Order: sequence, then structure tokens, then C-alpha cells
Amino acid sequence: MAHKAKPIYVLGTGLSHDGSACLLKDGRIQVAIEKERLTRTKHDGFNDNAAIQYCLDAEGITLSDLTLIVQNANFGMFEFGSEWYRGSKRLIEDGMPVVTISHHLAHAYSAFGTSPFDEASIFVLDGCGSGLDECIDLAGATVPERPEGDLASLWFEKDSYYRARGTDLQPVFKDFSPVGMIWKSYPLYPFLTRHSIGGLYAGASNYVFRGLDDSGKLMGLAPYGRPGVFDFDAFDLQDGRVFVRYDWMPHFRQPARTDGDFKENFQHYADLAFWIQKQVEAAILYVVRSRYDLYPSPNLCYAGGVALNAVANARLLKEGSFERIYFQPAAGDNGLSIGCAYFGWLSVLEREKITHDGSTSFGRIYPSSDMEAALEKRADFVRVTRSSDYVADAASFLSDGKVVGWFQDKSEFGPRALGNRSILADPRLPRVREFINAKVKFREDFRPFAPSVLLEDAPIYFECTDDSPYMLLVAPVRPEQRNAIPAVVHRDHTARFQTVSKELNPKYHRLLSDFKQQTGLGVLLNTSFNRRGMPIVETPDDAVAFFLASSIDVLVMGDFVVEKISGPKADVISVAAFFRSTVRPLIERNLAEALRIGGVYEFNVASIQRWTVDLSAGRLLVGESVPDGRPDVLIDLTEADLRTMFEASSALQGLIQQRRLKIRGDQGRALQLLDIVHKRPSD
Repeated sequence: MAHKAKPIYVLGTGLSHDGSACLLKDGRIQVAIEKERLTRTKHDGFNDNAAIQYCLDAEGITLSDLTLIVQNANFGMFEFGSEWYRGSKRLIEDGMPVVTISHHLAHAYSAFGTSPFDEASIFVLDGCGSGLDECIDLAGATVPERPEGDLASLWFEKDSYYRARGTDLQPVFKDFSPVGMIWKSYPLYPFLTRHSIGGLYAGASNYVFRGLDDSGKLMGLAPYGRPGVFDFDAFDLQDGRVFVRYDWMPHFRQPARTDGDFKENFQHYADLAFWIQKQVEAAILYVVRSRYDLYPSPNLCYAGGVALNAVANARLLKEGSFERIYFQPAAGDNGLSIGCAYFGWLSVLEREKITHDGSTSFGRIYPSSDMEAALEKRADFVRVTRSSDYVADAASFLSDGKVVGWFQDKSEFGPRALGNRSILADPRLPRVREFINAKVKFREDFRPFAPSVLLEDAPIYFECTDDSPYMLLVAPVRPEQRNAIPAVVHRDHTARFQTVSKELNPKYHRLLSDFKQQTGLGVLLNTSFNRRGMPIVETPDDAVAFFLASSIDVLVMGDFVVEKISGPKADVISVAAFFRSTVRPLIERNLAEALRIGGVYEFNVASIQRWTVDLSAGRLLVGESVPDGRPDVLIDLTEADLRTMFEASSALQGLIQQRRLKIRGDQGRALQLLDIVHKRPSD
């Protein structure tokens, strides 16, 4: 009797910011997860143990079952072993079959491996890749500037172009930039690389939003800006290369240091966003056209953080030279693990490329028992029914104007919720956008929401003939439809839309179809199941906790239809009451000493609620909010441990030792404050 062949498992792991792990089984993605979904810390990365263990557990295997491990970190090639990274012990041990690859090569394989193409060009464009001295993909490539010796470690990848056919992927052109203004902290200046498109866009985002992780907001802000306000160029475009100009930067000396600055000078920041978006679009078009001439394939695979700019992507399709473009859905550093895994399969093992099915849903399936357990924990606050037709029920709730949390099947990989971890609403309601921004997402009021549309109905609503399954294209909304779907029409009458096919997501397609049957409209407002500063929910417990702490009306989780029992949201009220009745008085009884310590402290409670204690301006402020700027201290903990920390002076060290309390930032200042909290006034 013939024995079944043992599966070939390849594990890819990305140790950049936005870390992740991906497991291939016989050349197909079996499971993949972003670290932030597990730790509940936005943009979490570096140590990869949690993500790796998730993948192994989901498949029911151990590290010994792996044929190969491929890894990438932003900086460093693990020359001294793989057991430790940035001071943390890893699951991976020396002696295991491990290969390390450089940054843009991982991006390239992530795009080609998941693409529908057997032959293609690949373009990678981001803020900063590996150092020139660490790139393993230089042989055969044109490298226009190539410093030698010690300087090589100070030049970093800014864009790379490859050609691929079958299992063979070769570099064509690689451009590098010297290190940026990382130590200067000048307003708007690129942070890591002096001459990268992504670096400048991130610098502009930091100028407006005080964070390097907020580049997507800049694209949403741009339509509020005015053309012609700035009449100079941000880039020099020459010889097929892009260089950031610095002569215009002294014009910008008003970085938004607080939310108040942003609101007070909104038009200035909107004008900057409009201008920088147009400049970036022109630069992308220029460099992509130049690369096409070097290897003119009809197909392009596109990855790197800049590939998430949906406005520029639409222009590439319309005005570029390539006939077909595949935009990697997880184009940023969260997709590196996918590229590592495909490098192992295609390049190291030299196995045949197996066409990916187009899905981005790589998480594990949670059984009904997990959902029941999450609901049972909050049984006093929810009304639960199991429905024989929960899809039709969800469509009815939506047509009645309810905001629905939609938790189904496997979680999506990447920054977009595409119908499995989504918050949904009726796009006909003009005020629903304002409501969700303010009461559910707790984010800026200018930010738009995306429409999901039945693939077959997309031409009815949008001036675009291209499919957009990953929400990575922007298109004009047809004039005659703008009043029909006002909640998803942006300031400039466009929308970043998602086309939904029966083949890729049959359940979500059916929900849209049922909604259309009830309303005549095959479109829904779709936003990710999270709030500002919070990763998308991964588990049933995450979903139920967030549902209760938000203004979502109904949760449809598997076949469970969950509604709140009338009355106050108990989880929110209890935490709010504790901060007001306990935390504030404890600080006030030794307020003078607390003010001498000063600082801003953000408490991330169960990754659902964020409370701020602000002692930075000679007075005490306590409130539920994300602080202006970066806090001095960020403390992650559960509600139970929050109470323990403030009510029992002897418990603090135990919480830290048991790793139930995570303090980031100025730990010494945090411990000083907590010591004062427990100090009696007479001490």
C-alpha cells in the first residue's frame, strides 16, 4: 500500500515592525498571522515567537516538522545566530534549517508568490529596505550608485525592480539612498532615507499626524486640500531615478504637535497633503515607466509600503505601461513573512509555483465553542440567539439602519478588512459616517469609509473597469449614484472600493446580495473591526469585548446573533468609574509630588479602551482618549490588573514579573508615579 507523502512545510517570518509569520504547506499558504493581532499592540513586531507559535498550533505541528525556515529583519542578517533578536529569546534555535534574505527580495517574493502570474515584472517601493552591504540580490542588477567600504552600510534600498518566470526571479535594477535625518528630527524631513518616495511621504505624515505609522491618513486628508497653494517640486526626476529636493522644506515650520494644532490649522495640513500626494503620484509614475523600459512585461507585481497608496495605484493602472497589475494586499512589512516563505519554496527548494487562489484570509478557524465561551463570560450584558439564516438576519439589521459587527471564518491578513472582520453599515445613511468615526472608531472626522460592492454591480456605481478585491484602488463615484451612497463618497467624489466575488468570499457576497434584495443596493459601508490605535479583532473574545465597549448595534459572529441588553455598557462604565472614583483621587492626594514627576501616561485597557493621565502642564487631566502626541509611558494591561495595580501597593512587582503588565517608554517615571499613588499623605 502506497504511503502518503509527508507534507513539505516552509515557515516564513518577518521581524520588522508589523511582524508576522506565514506557513506554506506544499507550496500553498496554510496559515499566516500578523503579530499585532495576537499581542493587541498596533504595529507590533521584532520578536516573532507569538506569530510562529500561532501558525504551528493552527496546523497542529511543531518546529521539527518544518523543512525550512526563511527570515527577514529590517536591519541585520543574523550573522551571529538566530536564537536571539533585539534582546529576546526566539523559538528558532541555531542548527535549524534557517535562511536569511534581504528586505526588498522578501517584498518581491511576497508579490510574485501570491500573484496570478507565471511571468511578470516586480516593483518594490518603500521608505527603507536593507543596507547595501546586506543585500543578497545584487548580482546581475544595474546599481547606479554603489559606494564601497564603510559607506555601504549607510546606503539603503529605496526601490527595486525584478523579472520573474516560474521559479526564477532575477534583479534588474536596484536604487539606493544614503541614510536620512534620523537623528535631527527636523519637521517633515525623511526619517530613514534621504531620497526615497516612501520616506518623504512618511515624513509628511509625521509632520501632520505626529506618527510615522499614519501615512494612510494623509491620502484621506488630501482631497480637503487646494490645488496651486504650493508651486514648487518635491522631487528631482532624472535618469530614471527620484531624488528628494530639500530647498523647499524650510517653508514648512508648523508641525502639528497636538490635536489642537491640527484642528486650528486644518487647511494648512490639508493643502500640504494635497500637494505631497500629487508629487508622490508623479514620482511613482515616472519611476515605474522608467523601469518598464528595462524589462517590458505585460504583467507587474507591486509591493512595498507605497503600494498601499490607492490613489496612485489607480493612476498606475490608467496611465502606466503595464497591461495588468497585481497589488500585494499586504504590501507593507507585514507581508515580508509571505515573501520569505515563497523564497524558500521557489528559490531554495526550487519547487514549482502553485497559483494562489487570491484569498487574503489566512487566519485559523475559531470553533463555535470559542464563541460560546466568549459570550458566556459576558452573559449578563448580551442577548444571544443562534440563527438558521444569520446572513439574511444581518442584511435585515443593516437595511434597518443598524451598525453590524461581522465576524466570520478566517481573519484577513493585511491592513484591510475584506468581509470577515468588518464593521458594516448602510451607505444610504448620510450621518452614519460621522457616527462610526465618532462613536465606534474614535478617529478623525475627515476620514472616509470604503464601499464593498458586488463585483457584477461595480460599473453601476464607479467609473472603473478594473476589479478591486483588496480595496487598493480609488475610483470616481458616478455622478448619478453619489446621492444614493453618500456615506462612502469622499470629499472629491471618489471611493476606495472593494469588489466582492462569489468565488473569493461566497458568504460576504451573499450578504451583499441579500442586502440588495431588500434595498435594491448591492453596496455596503465596510470598515475594519477595530478602533483607532487598536489592531483588527482576531478572536471571538476580542470581538465580543470590543462590541460591548463600542456603539455597534449588533454582532453577528458565526451563526450567533448578539445584541446588548438595554442599559449602560457595563464594561465601559466600570472602567470609566474606576478612573474617576479611584485613580484620580489616588493621584490627587499627593498631587504636588505627582506634578513634579510630570509626564503623559496612556493606559491601554484590554486593547479596547485607552485612558490618559496627563500631568504634563502643571495640572491633572484624566480622560478616555488617545493623548496628543506620543505618551511618555504606555501601559498595556487587563481591567482586572488595572484594579490590582492601583488598589494593592504590593502587587505591582508581581504583575511585572509575571508579564501581565507591559510598560513601554519611561519605566522609571511610571514606577515613581505608582509609588506616589500608594503613598499616604502623612508618609
